[in-house]
Amino acid sequence: MSWVDPILDRLAEAPAVGYSPAGKPAAEPTAIAALALLAHERNSAATAIADKLVQMQQENGEVAVRPGEEWPGWPTSLAISTWCAITHTDRAVGNALRGVPSGDAPNLEKTSLLHERISRAIEWLLANRGRGVERSGDFGHNTELVGWAYAEGTHSWVEPTAFAVLALTAAGRQYEAAAREGIAVLVDRQLPGGGLNYGNTFVLGQQLRPHIQPTGIGLLALAGEADATGRIAKSIAWLRRSIGPQTTPTSLAWATLGLKTHGVTLPETDQWLENAAEQVRNRDASPYKLALLALAAKGWPQ
Repeated sequence: MSWVDPILDRLAEAPAVGYSPAGKPAAEPTAIAALALLAHERNSAATAIADKLVQMQQENGEVAVRPGEEWPGWPTSLAISTWCAITHTDRAVGNALRGVPSGDAPNLEKTSLLHERISRAIEWLLANRGRGVERSGDFGHNTELVGWAYAEGTHSWVEPTAFAVLALTAAGRQYEAAAREGIAVLVDRQLPGGGLNYGNTFVLGQQLRPHIQPTGIGLLALAGEADATGRIAKSIAWLRRSIGPQTTPTSLAWATLGLKTHGVTLPETDQWLENAAEQVRNRDASPYKLALLALAAKGWPQ
């Protein structure tokens, strides 16, 4: 039995998925759990968890961090990616099941309702981007470029921008102006030697350091992008040499996902992921971290 199987079993049986075993359900862990199950072809369990995201969506299309909270809505992007992955899988299964009894086919009514949820979520996402500000010598990045933020109407940052680009790509809207500007943000925020942090390059003349997690998430959203500046290649190279058995589980998982989308798989990665999962089980048993590691073992749904 793979080390991933017990994790998937627990996720499939969980009444809710949060950041900690006894914690409240939250949108990000729920989305990651559904994507992990889907990546490992546990489609029914993935759909059941994705339904919990539906229950978190507000009338305006937003999905906040936890049920009952009105904002911030950055997890809306992850909900879109999850629902799109579910509908893509249902379509593929439907094509494969042509001619079989209708009872074995995907629930087309539910798929149609998911499309409605996706449309509302994308409408909210496009209406709630970050805020550009006038350029200043205090900051090295282009502050006028607009991506997405953790809190609506504030300056754009790497991770929410990357999640939004992934969502629009999953929905087939990667060529829209907002998505392309999001890509520009992610390219612009890369450091001269490669890598990203949470969104700054230089502050008051001081170059900041790259971090593993945002670099992995940023590269995940930049998959397939051409970059004549060579910044993406530098970030891939930086990430490759920056991870190892000592990397924290969450950072290792996001780094692995980012590298895989660019065709990079290190031979030690599977063992590192397995060891990281054991570490999480022995420490906080976080469902979010375990789901993320399971997803990294397979790769982000394309």
